[in-house]
Amino acid sequence: MTTISQRTALTPRQLTRTAERLSFVYLERCTIHRDANAITAQDAEGTTHIPSATIGTLLLGPGTRITHQAMSVLGETGAAVCWVGERGVRYYAAGRALSRSSALMEAQARQWANNRSRLAVARAMYQLRFPDEDPAGLTRHELLGREGRRVKACYRAQAARTGLTWQGRQYVPGDFTAGDPVNQAITAAAQCMYGIAHAVVASLGCSPALGFIHSGHELSFVLDIADLYKTEFGIPLAFDIAAQDPEDTGPRTRRALRDRINETALLERCVDDIKRLLLPAQADAADPDEHRDVVTLQSDGGREVPSGYNHGETDDYGPVNW
Repeated sequence: MTTISQRTALTPRQLTRTAERLSFVYLERCTIHRDANAITAQDAEGTTHIPSATIGTLLLGPGTRITHQAMSVLGETGAAVCWVGERGVRYYAAGRALSRSSALMEAQARQWANNRSRLAVARAMYQLRFPDEDPAGLTRHELLGREGRRVKACYRAQAARTGLTWQGRQYVPGDFTAGDPVNQAITAAAQCMYGIAHAVVASLGCSPALGFIHSGHELSFVLDIADLYKTEFGIPLAFDIAAQDPEDTGPRTRRALRDRINETALLERCVDDIKRLLLPAQADAADPDEHRDVVTLQSDGGREVPSGYNHGETDDYGPVNW
């Protein structure tokens, strides 16, 4: 009988392109196993087969158990795996990124390492949040000032819309109950958005630490991405929840935001936004290197040469394979 260890691993040419995969598959309260080159999700209602090569990122929610064989086939087919809370609103850990190419990570590093391009990405992030403004030419200080005023205006507008009394943003780190109900709801919504952003950043293979607005923290880029949706999703929903009932605003906000994220396909939108920010010229085109599984060596003048060769031993036809 054929065993898992004797099965031939798939090559990148045999795999489904990332653009043609399901961006995210979310599973909860089930046991995940392997059947040939598919994974199976078994719960009280039966067993569902999911071709592993069609998965971009597998989100493992509460109550999931996954076998070593299932993880093996997910690794072979290039799927990312993230352990998350309900509907992905918390982020706990992750496996590999969904792409074997380092193109997106390298683009992030290039944009981050240059002061001009880092500021350009920060401006692009501001315009994603507030498309009615043109941030061209603004300094970082001016961006921060405008962002602060826009967020304050959002708080006031949502308070007026819902009829709640707003006395300013209040949050004591480590003490969730220190704020009033609406502040608790805003904090809960922000934590959910951080989880969503972290899951997407990890699945794309980007660095959570290389931020363009936030800096100095291991999750700087995660905070950047989460803030893109603060005034559109998090703050309005938090005010709605607090206006409905001042009790248990934290859990109710998390559940409501979970459903809202699922209804609006925010995970897919987040993927597209990150690609447009880091690789604007390729955002709307198929990336030929998107699923590349090739290791090269860096030479002079930005040239890349094949790896797996001894470049100290060359003949008229190039390096000699060692």
